[in-house]
Amino acid sequence: LALYFHIGEREEKCIIEDIPTDTLVVGNYKVQRWDIHKHDFLESAPGLGMFVTVTSPSGEVLLSKLYGPQGTFSFTSYFSGEHIICFQSNSTRFAVTAGSKLRIHLDIRVGEHFLDESVIQAKDKVNEVNVRLEHLIEQIHHVTREQDYEREREEKFRKTSEETNSNILWWAIVQTLILISVGIWQIKSLRDFFIAKKLV
Repeated sequence: LALYFHIGEREEKCIIEDIPTDTLVVGNYKVQRWDIHKHDFLESAPGLGMFVTVTSPSGEVLLSKLYGPQGTFSFTSYFSGEHIICFQSNSTRFAVTAGSKLRIHLDIRVGEHFLDESVIQAKDKVNEVNVRLEHLIEQIHHVTREQDYEREREEKFRKTSEETNSNILWWAIVQTLILISVGIWQIKSLRDFFIAKKLV
Protein backbone atom coordinates (compact mmCIF):
# COMPACT_ATOMS: atom_id res chain seq x y z
CA LEU A 1 0.00 0.00 0.00
CA ALA A 2 1.58 3.27 -1.17
CA LEU A 3 -0.31 6.56 -0.86
CA TYR A 4 -0.12 10.16 0.30
CA PHE A 5 -2.60 12.30 2.20
CA HIS A 6 -2.90 15.83 3.57
CA ILE A 7 -3.41 16.77 7.20
CA GLY A 8 -3.38 19.98 9.22
CA GLU A 9 -0.38 20.69 11.42
CA ARG A 10 -2.29 19.84 14.64
CA GLU A 11 -4.63 17.27 13.09
CA GLU A 12 -4.55 13.51 13.65
CA LYS A 13 -5.19 11.22 10.67
CA CYS A 14 -5.79 7.47 10.91
CA ILE A 15 -5.92 4.68 8.37
CA ILE A 16 -7.29 1.17 8.86
CA GLU A 17 -5.34 -1.90 7.73
CA ASP A 18 -6.89 -5.37 7.75
CA ILE A 19 -4.00 -7.61 8.89
CA PRO A 20 -3.82 -11.38 9.55
CA THR A 21 -2.51 -12.69 12.87
CA ASP A 22 1.25 -12.94 13.56
CA THR A 23 2.23 -10.71 10.63
CA LEU A 24 5.07 -8.20 10.39
CA VAL A 25 4.04 -4.75 9.12
CA VAL A 26 6.68 -2.25 7.99
CA GLY A 27 5.80 1.36 7.17
CA ASN A 28 7.92 4.09 5.59
CA TYR A 29 6.77 7.70 5.60
CA LYS A 30 7.98 11.17 4.64
CA VAL A 31 6.47 14.51 5.72
CA GLN A 32 6.39 17.61 3.51
CA ARG A 33 5.24 21.06 4.68
CA TRP A 34 3.33 23.54 2.50
CA ASP A 35 5.35 26.65 1.62
CA ILE A 36 3.17 29.77 1.29
CA HIS A 37 5.79 31.67 -0.77
CA LYS A 38 6.59 28.88 -3.26
CA HIS A 39 3.00 27.56 -3.31
CA ASP A 40 4.33 24.03 -3.18
CA PHE A 41 5.26 21.33 -0.68
CA LEU A 42 8.90 21.47 0.43
CA GLU A 43 10.94 18.30 0.05
CA SER A 44 11.48 18.00 3.79
CA ALA A 45 9.99 19.40 6.98
CA PRO A 46 12.98 19.99 9.29
CA GLY A 47 12.23 20.04 13.00
CA LEU A 48 8.83 18.49 12.47
CA GLY A 49 8.30 14.97 13.82
CA MET A 50 5.41 12.53 13.70
CA PHE A 51 3.74 10.60 16.48
CA VAL A 52 2.85 7.16 15.11
CA THR A 53 0.29 5.15 17.07
CA VAL A 54 -0.90 1.65 16.16
CA THR A 55 -3.94 0.11 17.86
CA SER A 56 -4.98 -3.55 17.57
CA PRO A 57 -8.60 -4.70 16.96
CA SER A 58 -8.91 -5.33 20.73
CA GLY A 59 -7.91 -1.71 21.49
CA GLU A 60 -4.38 -2.55 22.69
CA VAL A 61 -1.70 -0.02 21.69
CA LEU A 62 0.99 -1.92 19.78
CA LEU A 63 3.14 1.12 18.95
CA SER A 64 3.27 4.72 20.16
CA LYS A 65 6.43 6.56 19.24
CA LEU A 66 7.75 9.91 18.03
CA TYR A 67 9.74 9.81 14.78
CA GLY A 68 11.42 12.49 12.69
CA PRO A 69 10.21 14.15 9.44
CA GLN A 70 10.78 10.81 7.73
CA GLY A 71 11.20 7.37 9.15
CA THR A 72 10.37 3.69 9.29
CA PHE A 73 8.12 2.01 11.83
CA SER A 74 7.27 -1.65 12.27
CA PHE A 75 5.02 -3.83 14.41
CA THR A 76 3.74 -7.40 14.55
CA SER A 77 0.03 -8.17 14.73
CA TYR A 78 -1.04 -10.52 17.53
CA PHE A 79 -4.68 -10.72 16.43
CA SER A 80 -6.24 -10.72 12.98
CA GLY A 81 -8.51 -7.83 12.10
CA GLU A 82 -8.57 -4.09 11.51
CA HIS A 83 -5.53 -2.30 12.93
CA ILE A 84 -5.69 1.50 13.23
CA ILE A 85 -2.51 3.42 12.29
CA CYS A 86 -2.60 7.09 13.32
CA PHE A 87 -0.28 10.01 12.49
CA GLN A 88 -0.02 13.38 14.23
CA SER A 89 2.71 16.00 14.02
CA ASN A 90 4.60 17.10 17.12
CA SER A 91 3.93 20.76 16.34
CA THR A 92 3.77 22.84 19.54
CA ARG A 93 2.09 25.82 17.87
CA PHE A 94 -1.45 26.78 18.91
CA ALA A 95 -4.30 25.54 16.74
CA VAL A 96 -4.97 29.14 15.56
CA THR A 97 -1.39 29.74 14.31
CA ALA A 98 -0.66 26.19 13.17
CA GLY A 99 -2.21 26.67 9.75
CA SER A 100 0.38 24.76 7.71
CA LYS A 101 -0.78 21.90 5.59
CA LEU A 102 1.31 18.72 5.67
CA ARG A 103 1.59 16.03 3.02
CA ILE A 104 2.48 12.56 4.26
CA HIS A 105 3.82 9.98 1.80
CA LEU A 106 3.19 6.52 3.23
CA ASP A 107 4.28 3.09 2.07
CA ILE A 108 3.03 0.12 4.12
CA ARG A 109 4.26 -3.41 3.50
CA VAL A 110 2.39 -6.25 5.15
CA GLY A 111 4.13 -9.57 5.81
CA GLU A 112 7.40 -8.74 4.10
CA HIS A 113 10.76 -9.80 5.48
CA PHE A 114 13.54 -8.08 3.60
CA LEU A 115 16.61 -9.94 2.47
CA ASP A 116 19.99 -8.80 3.73
CA GLU A 117 21.76 -7.85 0.49
CA SER A 118 25.20 -8.06 2.11
CA VAL A 119 24.59 -11.74 2.83
CA ILE A 120 23.23 -12.35 -0.65
CA GLN A 121 26.31 -10.81 -2.28
CA ALA A 122 28.62 -13.05 -0.24
CA LYS A 123 30.90 -15.33 -2.21
CA ASP A 124 29.61 -18.41 -0.44
CA LYS A 125 26.92 -19.61 -2.89
CA VAL A 126 25.58 -22.23 -0.48
CA ASN A 127 24.99 -19.51 2.12
CA GLU A 128 23.25 -17.35 -0.51
CA VAL A 129 20.94 -20.20 -1.56
CA ASN A 130 20.22 -20.97 2.10
CA VAL A 131 19.24 -17.34 2.83
CA ARG A 132 17.03 -17.15 -0.26
CA LEU A 133 15.40 -20.46 0.70
CA GLU A 134 14.66 -19.23 4.23
CA HIS A 135 13.17 -16.04 2.77
CA LEU A 136 11.01 -18.12 0.42
CA ILE A 137 9.80 -20.31 3.31
CA GLU A 138 8.91 -17.16 5.29
CA GLN A 139 6.90 -15.87 2.34
CA ILE A 140 5.08 -19.22 2.03
CA HIS A 141 4.18 -19.03 5.74
CA HIS A 142 2.87 -15.50 5.22
CA VAL A 143 0.73 -16.56 2.23
CA THR A 144 -0.62 -19.48 4.28
CA ARG A 145 -1.56 -17.11 7.14
CA GLU A 146 -3.24 -14.76 4.64
CA GLN A 147 -5.25 -17.66 3.18
CA ASP A 148 -6.29 -18.88 6.65
CA TYR A 149 -7.40 -15.35 7.55
CA GLU A 150 -9.39 -14.96 4.31
CA ARG A 151 -10.98 -18.39 4.89
CA GLU A 152 -11.91 -17.33 8.43
CA ARG A 153 -13.48 -14.08 7.16
CA GLU A 154 -15.35 -15.91 4.38
CA GLU A 155 -16.75 -18.41 6.91
CA LYS A 156 -17.86 -15.56 9.22
CA PHE A 157 -19.48 -13.74 6.28
CA ARG A 158 -21.28 -16.92 5.13
CA LYS A 159 -22.58 -17.54 8.67
CA THR A 160 -23.87 -13.95 8.90
CA SER A 161 -25.54 -14.30 5.47
CA GLU A 162 -27.24 -17.56 6.46
CA GLU A 163 -28.50 -16.01 9.73
CA THR A 164 -29.81 -12.97 7.83
CA ASN A 165 -31.58 -15.17 5.25
CA SER A 166 -33.13 -17.22 8.05
CA ASN A 167 -34.35 -14.06 9.83
CA ILE A 168 -35.82 -12.72 6.57
CA LEU A 169 -37.68 -16.00 6.00
CA TRP A 170 -39.19 -15.96 9.51
CA TRP A 171 -40.11 -12.28 9.15
CA ALA A 172 -41.87 -13.05 5.85
CA ILE A 173 -43.84 -15.90 7.52
CA VAL A 174 -44.83 -13.63 10.43
CA GLN A 175 -45.93 -10.87 8.02
CA THR A 176 -48.01 -13.37 6.01
CA LEU A 177 -49.70 -14.66 9.19
CA ILE A 178 -50.45 -11.07 10.32
CA LEU A 179 -51.94 -10.20 6.88
CA ILE A 180 -54.10 -13.35 6.88
CA SER A 181 -55.28 -12.60 10.46
CA VAL A 182 -56.12 -8.98 9.57
CA GLY A 183 -57.97 -10.17 6.42
CA ILE A 184 -60.06 -12.71 8.38
CA TRP A 185 -60.82 -10.10 11.08
CA GLN A 186 -61.92 -7.55 8.42
CA ILE A 187 -64.18 -10.11 6.68
CA LYS A 188 -65.75 -11.08 10.03
CA SER A 189 -66.23 -7.39 11.00
CA LEU A 190 -67.90 -6.58 7.65
CA ARG A 191 -70.14 -9.66 7.90
CA ASP A 192 -71.20 -8.70 11.46
CA PHE A 193 -71.83 -5.10 10.29
CA PHE A 194 -74.05 -6.22 7.36
CA ILE A 195 -75.96 -8.63 9.63
CA ALA A 196 -76.47 -5.87 12.23
CA LYS A 197 -77.78 -3.48 9.53
CA LYS A 198 -79.92 -6.33 8.11
CA LEU A 199 -78.36 -5.91 4.68
CA VAL A 200 -77.73 -9.63 4.35
